[in-house]
Amino acid sequence: MAFNPGPRRCGSLSPEGILREIQINLLECKVCFEKFCTQQRERRPQNLSCGHVLCLECITALSHPLLRKLECPFCRQLCSVDSISHCQVLSDLQELLLSWSPISSVPLHRAKGASDLAAGLTSTALHLYTAFGGWGTLINPTGIAVLGSSGTIVVVHDGEKRVLVFSPQGRKLHSFGRRGQASGEICYPLDVAVTPSGYVVVTDAGDKAVKVFTSRGNHVLTVKDSFQMPWGVDIDSCGHILVSDTQAGSLFHLNVDYSHGVTMKHQASISDLQHPKAVVCCRVTGNIAVMEHLTDDTHPPKRHQHTRLKVFNKDFHLLYQTDSFSLNLQSTVRLNMSGVVFDKDGDLIVTDSQQGMIWSLGKLQNGPVLTPLVGHHLIRPVGLVSLNNMLIILDSGDHTVKIYSAKSDAGPMI
Repeated sequence: MAFNPGPRRCGSLSPEGILREIQINLLECKVCFEKFCTQQRERRPQNLSCGHVLCLECITALSHPLLRKLECPFCRQLCSVDSISHCQVLSDLQELLLSWSPISSVPLHRAKGASDLAAGLTSTALHLYTAFGGWGTLINPTGIAVLGSSGTIVVVHDGEKRVLVFSPQGRKLHSFGRRGQASGEICYPLDVAVTPSGYVVVTDAGDKAVKVFTSRGNHVLTVKDSFQMPWGVDIDSCGHILVSDTQAGSLFHLNVDYSHGVTMKHQASISDLQHPKAVVCCRVTGNIAVMEHLTDDTHPPKRHQHTRLKVFNKDFHLLYQTDSFSLNLQSTVRLNMSGVVFDKDGDLIVTDSQQGMIWSLGKLQNGPVLTPLVGHHLIRPVGLVSLNNMLIILDSGDHTVKIYSAKSDAGPMI
């Protein structure tokens, strides 16, 4: 039996949190995301010859009807349907947990001394509205963006075609950006943004370039000048491109004539950053947030890593900042900031890829107020978008897009 790809450490979780991790990471099929159930034949957990576990229904759907073989969606090993066996240990574990009090009613991170955070989670938590993707559709996704108020979702990943476009309901519309280094191809995408007019902008670490496409995938422009390792990307309030370069320690500002495929302006507006990655612009204020990754080399080989969040105004003057160390002093939960976004009110929201959490920091000018928003069903969130009253989260842990709403019965995004 193998764990879900990329499980996160549970050492800092409470016993209730560990039980929830078991339920999410072990007791549901990572292809269809349905819980295993011994009483339903199609939901019984089955061992493949490679060691991974799927439900019987997914094995049947993925296997060739005549050859009775399937390619494991996790390790790509060819497995025979005739060699599968019932995973009794998972069935026993599920029955054992059912004899306990329902863990779904226990708030995540209700650790000793953190009652205020737990109370905040139960009162402000967002509910999982829908999820789509999964291994095979998305492979190690790294960036996500949404086209305006239409709700069309754009994701970059490690598939044969690097850019996937989904409807707000999760239906795959089309894909483009074939793997490669030729014009219109993408080597290794890290992040994606969409302009107000619908152009798709991708940072390509493999080609050390920023690449621009139409919404249908036609190549418009490739910008390589001055980049050492372009990482995060977003669009500012004027429609210009913001790109963080983690090796150069800079935030670049690009003015592009999309209709002619020409770069009008390309300059480093901020040059004293430390390994900047995520970058986002607030649609309300025009402020720009950048996430720095700070490595403490004073005690090698431990190399403790911290993150620092800086917020600039539209003229790139520093307004305020906070870091993971100071935020950790506010709670018993060790916060590891990774992604960042502004919500519709201008509040800052950050992802915690190690804890599998989403937090609101409020407005930093008033001092950060740490409030948990999402703590359920996330494994390794790497990107997020705020749209209306929803959060659209990219989870690389199980290769999915997950949409959370303030109401469990939320309607469509549009």
